[in-house]
Amino acid sequence: MSDPGAIAAQLAKIVSPDRVLTQPEDIIPYSFDGTAAMSQMPAAVVFAQRTSEVALVVRWANETRTPLVTRGNGTGLAGGSVPSKGSVVLCLSQFDRVRDLDRQNLTMLVEPGVTTQAIFEAADAAGLLYPPDPGSMKISTIGGNVAMNSGGLRGLKYGVTKDYVMGFELVLPNGDIVWIGNKCVKDVAGYSLREVFIGSEGTLGIFTKILLRLLPKPKAKKTLLASFTRMARAAETVSAIIAHPIIPCTLEFLDSTTINCVEDYAAVGLPREADSVLLMETDGHPAVVEEEAAIMAQLARDHGAIDVRVAETAEEATRLATARRSAFAALARVAPTTILEDVTVPRSELAGMVRFVQDVAERHQLRIGIFGHMGDGNLHPTFLTNEKDTEEMERVERAFEEIVAETVRRGGTITGEHGVGLAKKKYLADSVGALNVEIMAQLKRIIDPNWILNPGKILNPPALKKFAAPQAPARTLPMPGAGAIAP
Repeated sequence: MSDPGAIAAQLAKIVSPDRVLTQPEDIIPYSFDGTAAMSQMPAAVVFAQRTSEVALVVRWANETRTPLVTRGNGTGLAGGSVPSKGSVVLCLSQFDRVRDLDRQNLTMLVEPGVTTQAIFEAADAAGLLYPPDPGSMKISTIGGNVAMNSGGLRGLKYGVTKDYVMGFELVLPNGDIVWIGNKCVKDVAGYSLREVFIGSEGTLGIFTKILLRLLPKPKAKKTLLASFTRMARAAETVSAIIAHPIIPCTLEFLDSTTINCVEDYAAVGLPREADSVLLMETDGHPAVVEEEAAIMAQLARDHGAIDVRVAETAEEATRLATARRSAFAALARVAPTTILEDVTVPRSELAGMVRFVQDVAERHQLRIGIFGHMGDGNLHPTFLTNEKDTEEMERVERAFEEIVAETVRRGGTITGEHGVGLAKKKYLADSVGALNVEIMAQLKRIIDPNWILNPGKILNPPALKKFAAPQAPARTLPMPGAGAIAP
């Protein structure tokens, strides 16, 4: 179905008419996400506020063969929520309540439109911790975090989003509603379906409630910032810290380009002459934190740090952390277009990979800032460019192709946390192998035979018949013990 008027009329029967947008001036903001140089106007935008509405919209889309693209606040960086041609955007940003916080089981039940920051603050107020902290956590929504399996600065010690998802309510492509998972710490019954849907980028189902695992809040934290004249020395420091063995909650780096952009933007006192800085944080019992902070500071000095700053107050720690958390915003001020990429290599390869990116920038006459998660080998080459300059954008494309090829050669992966989406699907087979891609495609065909949900993301959709067999009535399959969870 492609007529916006007919689409609006049918969707208005499911949700109130004021929650359906079709006018160009209203839907332009939903034609793109946080990915540079990618956009497509949708046929309509519909806002759902409860599971029953999501299920009805999905069923309508499946019956009418209308592509459906789910969206939160549009912070994705791989084109995952960019509409496909003729699609309807299903926006869940108004589906945004924290429904339950269970201190006995250390869980929180939330709706998909709740921001990551709101989840962190709700847990913090209860003396608990929700660890995943993507750079966009103030505005990114948990539904998108789960769909993309987002990471964050605390990923080295605490892991990524999937490590904190105990279960979820899901709307399947035919409108069925199913619970997967529960509050049990141990559960090995059958295939791990949670792993199938987490990180599937909205191509296999739509999350409508998410059950999160919480942790006790660490009693203390210490933040340090070390400066180096060579990136290799920062990488050697990271290796020494982990070999000690210490697993900090944060090990982040900025290169010289990013350091100077951050100083221009936030003036946090970074040494402009440094080739790189390393942000280090340890948390836990106060005595352990003091000991680990002292060891990390000494290891940094032993490996050539020209300066090591140790935050003495919470305010100073926040200022030091700002150096990393403001990196993207600082770089984005430099040029009209900022393309934030995401590749991961084994930790041992990170320093060499940074040097390779710097060489690529020089050879292609591009400005590339590099920052990221040194503790887990995840770096973010950030192209400072202008998408209206066709010749320069061609150089950006060639440069990134070289970076991807080198990443794979070094045993890395094309994405550590941003996802595949539209931006990286052409590299997927090179990264994981053609057979793995075919297995993914088979799974997609089984779960979503009409390729309704987010078509064109991760995988290219096949040619489909215009009409398919009628679908069975939608069913709701409740979570076991769902009576213990707020409806």
